[in-house]
Amino acid sequence: MLETLPLPGETAADPLAAQLLEVARGDRDAFERLYRLASPRLFAICIRVLSDRAEAEDVLQDVFATIWHKADQFDPGRAGAMAWMSMIARNRAIDRLRSPGHAVRRTAVELGDELPDSGASPVDEAEASDERERLQHCLQKLDDRRRGLIRTAFFEGATYEELASRSGAPLGSVKSWIRRGLLQLRACLET
Repeated sequence: MLETLPLPGETAADPLAAQLLEVARGDRDAFERLYRLASPRLFAICIRVLSDRAEAEDVLQDVFATIWHKADQFDPGRAGAMAWMSMIARNRAIDRLRSPGHAVRRTAVELGDELPDSGASPVDEAEASDERERLQHCLQKLDDRRRGLIRTAFFEGATYEELASRSGAPLGSVKSWIRRGLLQLRACLET
């Protein structure tokens, strides 16, 4: 099996982008390679949001169906391939979580190491580890309330209203705490 060569403007540094662009052209072999490279991380996102392996597997199947149908919308100039696919996975998992009849588990989800990605190089793993450490460091700088609200909103897909109800705080306060927490996170990560 021949590897796909990068097109002009592409870099060999992002093999997922190259595969995704081939998928946009209808290449089924590229889709299979993309699945093998990206599915561990995308599954980790699904299981973190849903906390149920069977549902995460179902959502992962939906995610890859969406990737197949929308690959032509991927723009490597706007986002990395993994970021683009991760957003699809997160959104699909949150959609499932919010769907009628879904029994929502309200367990806390802690940040943890991602499932190993067999396609990642040691350099990629080192960079990802540094990024995780920076994020963890910046999260620790937030007060407990903001940190908990941001984690619950991101990993469980909880709305502002749900967060206000759970915390017993006014809706405006919850929105304000999350907004200020995200601003603090961004400032910390940019330094």
